[in-house]
Amino acid sequence: MHAFLGVIFHFIGGFASGSFYIPYKKVKGWAWESYWIVGGVFSWLIVPPLAAFLTIPNFWEIITSANENTLKLTYFFGVLWGIGGLTYGLGVRYLGVSLGSSIILGLCMVLGSILPSIYFSFFPEAGKDTFEMFIYTPWGRMVMLGLIVCVLGIVICGKAGMMKEKEIDTATTDPHGVTVKTEYKFGLGLLVGIISGVLSACFNFGIEAGKPMADMANDWWKIANPAEKGNFLFQNNVTYIVVLWGGLTTNFIWCMLLNKRNRTFGDYTNSKTPLIKNYFFSALAGTMWFLQFFFYGMGESKMGNGASSWILHMAFIILIANVWGLILKEWKGVSKKTLTTVIVGILTIIASVFIVGYGNSLR
Repeated sequence: MHAFLGVIFHFIGGFASGSFYIPYKKVKGWAWESYWIVGGVFSWLIVPPLAAFLTIPNFWEIITSANENTLKLTYFFGVLWGIGGLTYGLGVRYLGVSLGSSIILGLCMVLGSILPSIYFSFFPEAGKDTFEMFIYTPWGRMVMLGLIVCVLGIVICGKAGMMKEKEIDTATTDPHGVTVKTEYKFGLGLLVGIISGVLSACFNFGIEAGKPMADMANDWWKIANPAEKGNFLFQNNVTYIVVLWGGLTTNFIWCMLLNKRNRTFGDYTNSKTPLIKNYFFSALAGTMWFLQFFFYGMGESKMGNGASSWILHMAFIILIANVWGLILKEWKGVSKKTLTTVIVGILTIIASVFIVGYGNSLR
């Protein structure tokens, strides 16, 4: 039952992440950097402490009492993840939502799930999954099988993307509906995607680095609720605050530089644009983005820390992003063979979700 609830929570989080850019399509008259940072302020600065306050009233006390190295390392990984998030936008711009998300999030999924377990093989900690567990235990081998199947699905989606490149004109729109010229560039997009995938995996490293804060929140909850069993659903909400400070730092600096270079500081007060709607939809997109990790934390509390949660989270985001790619007609004009290929890739990713969920139920 815990594993099933964990899968459900990860699906909700994946849906939020795979859909968060949709409200941005309603923003009119603003440059990308303007609505991105407005949404980001909600994603990384406003909503995280609000969520923590509602679920962990003493969250600030936990942060201030945490070890200095824990805070620095958690923040540092947040900064690296923020760079990955910026290059993610470029990767999706050059490859499209379906292919870009598949490649970038696929790399993020593999690295974010495997590297921490290798680290804990050399530096064991109680409750942490080591790489040996994925080799020598039945549940671990099943989870790894699910990872391999998901990677296969990503490869199939990538193949569909290369087929698409040969069949359609390169003029397209970015994920936010802005018409651009010759934006579909597979080679450049792949390079940017690899960089983004590697750095984006640092979010999971940040969660691992901030685990002592989550443990304090969990201990507090158990003391306050002695009759309850299991782990605190919202224990990671305090960790997110510090990780996202790092992400805010990176994105804020970059967006301010773009505002200066493109002379778009006036967007925030431009009365010729629908300001109220622009702020509302940017805030909605930012809030939706944060909800992915709100529900990720809930799913992780049911399934345990480790590769299973990260794989499921990434697989659902990839799945939802590919479905949106079909809905937004990114594959319009391609041959039946190409369309069939991307659908097979999506179905393969769905199969990997069931395999990982089953493997976790064997623990």
